[in-house]
Amino acid sequence: MILSRATPRAPLQGAVLVSLRARGSLRRTPLPRHTAGVTGAVPAELGYGLAQDFQGRFRASEGTLLLAYGVTDWLAVEFEAAVISARLEKASNDPSALPFRLEESGVGDVEGQVRWRWMKESVDRSEFFDYFEAVSPRQQSKPLIGTPDWEFKAGVGLIRGFAWGTMTFRASGEYLLENASTAPGEFAVEYLRRLSPRWRVCAGIEGVEDEISLLAEAQWHFSRHAVLKLNNGFGITPKAIDLAPEIGVMFRLPVRGK
Repeated sequence: MILSRATPRAPLQGAVLVSLRARGSLRRTPLPRHTAGVTGAVPAELGYGLAQDFQGRFRASEGTLLLAYGVTDWLAVEFEAAVISARLEKASNDPSALPFRLEESGVGDVEGQVRWRWMKESVDRSEFFDYFEAVSPRQQSKPLIGTPDWEFKAGVGLIRGFAWGTMTFRASGEYLLENASTAPGEFAVEYLRRLSPRWRVCAGIEGVEDEISLLAEAQWHFSRHAVLKLNNGFGITPKAIDLAPEIGVMFRLPVRGK
């Protein structure tokens, strides 16, 4: 849950970003569409036969490592990998053979992304960027945390700075190889405000279809090359994650003498 502008995913040219994050998730509604590759808390999709949504209780904790490199001032690449522990408690009215408590853990999503900026911001125009992302199959035998097949995502974004802060708008689409289907991807509206040389605050709304969350983040730039980030997500639609607190540290490692 990193805001694309507020916590930059695109490093400066010739710099490496290293980000370590820990995140928790809590919800009492069907599982979010893109949590661990499961489309709702449907017993059939977990291997237990009944194709119906139920109001179970889902908890997860996740640690993520992100590496990103600014190839040029218009091109950046990144790699991200996660470890996750998840638990689903069966709804009281679920008559399927799903166990009362289903727990899985291991390596989560492993993905790569390419971003390119094809128009810089100026006095009379906004900045535009595109991105392409690929998520590899992982943990196919663990439907609660696994990704069954390749997932591809492509999106576009716009950034505009104002006297009162910076706005970012982005939207994407996705292609799922498992069933050869396309679908709307993640969309977001994000706001960033610099309060002082060391502190920034961020807010945003992001979601996928009917899973929409409100995000809030505080950033402490305690060093020239390091940022501490405190983030929380609040679900504002029934299918969104109820709470998703996150803490992370991002380091910028200059190379090429920068």
